Amino acid sequence: MQEIVVFALLEAQDGHKHKNAKPLARFHGAGVLEIALRYKSDAYRVIYTLDLAGVVYVLHAFKKKSVRGIATRREDIALIEQRLRTAAQIHEQRRNT
Repeated sequence: MQEIVVFALLEAQDGHKHKNAKPLARFHGAGVLEIALRYKSDAYRVIYTLDLAGVVYVLHAFKKKSVRGIATRREDIALIEQRLRTAAQIHEQRRNT
């Protein structure tokens, strides 16, 4: 499973989209994608962004815990939003140095 994630992130770095990657619904136009994987009876997600000038920032990786439907938990969404803001700040600082 880890090999798939690494391969998908390398593809993203090269400007391609892996077949398991799709836009994360709550982040319309923000360049935030998720890699959805199943392993045995569990579901895993890796969230990343490409929207920061050629750099791939992994924002969150987690085992899906939702007991209803496919929705991502609010706590995970809040963490992704926070990390996206932090990634943008870091990216801007690196650009200015």
